Amino acid sequence: MRLFDSHAHIGLINEDPIEQLIIVQEAKQEHVEGLLSICNNLQDFFQVYENLRTATHVYHSIGVSPSEVMHPGRDWTSKIEEGTQLERVVAVGEIGLDYYRKFGDRDSQIELFIRQLELADRLGFPVVIHNREAGKDVLEILREKLPSRGGVLHCYSEDWEYAKKALELNLYISFAGNLTYRNARNLHEAAKNMPLERMLIETESPFMVPAAYRGKRNKPSYLIETAKFVAELREQPEEEVAEVLYNNSLQFFGIN
Repeated sequence: MRLFDSHAHIGLINEDPIEQLIIVQEAKQEHVEGLLSICNNLQDFFQVYENLRTATHVYHSIGVSPSEVMHPGRDWTSKIEEGTQLERVVAVGEIGLDYYRKFGDRDSQIELFIRQLELADRLGFPVVIHNREAGKDVLEILREKLPSRGGVLHCYSEDWEYAKKALELNLYISFAGNLTYRNARNLHEAAKNMPLERMLIETESPFMVPAAYRGKRNKPSYLIETAKFVAELREQPEEEVAEVLYNNSLQFFGIN
């Protein structure tokens, strides 16, 4: 079995460089042969990137999340361009909208989102999209501004009806550990009915820990629980589902 964790905040699990390497190596022993490291701000990106430089199964995404809308950093667009030139950087993100926490104001979040969508398109990268209680605006913006390389709606939290609209665009949908929660019926319906070829899985670690590990901080080595749950929902063999999901990640992120 091969798995790909399409969204993990390694720097938030542990700040120590050695511990970060241990985390990703432990995950590899639990079938996670590929992993996308995500940071919310550019300073953290460059630090975590350096910490994990020797972990060749770890890939990276660079971007400014909506949580940083009030302080994206000096020359942030040029910093993103600089980061995309680094080895194993395969996406721009996470970017998007978050109306739950009310970071900054709505217009500022939208402006930051659109500028990064346009930047990703110019640079030829796919995008990793954050959406929390902003589904209508996210979809409207993506209909006009989605980069040619497409995007992934990470840690999916909408329902099947929303998924059908998203799948009309060049979008993948990624499910995290909350898919395994018994009361997440909207996610169960979406994961059961959508084309498997457009699905990714992730840990969103250290958040969204799968039900089997409730009470613990999430980490990439727990990804197998989400893969097993997808197979159970869809009544398909685990190995078969895991292989499709793994190859979907390689295809989406352009990894050879």
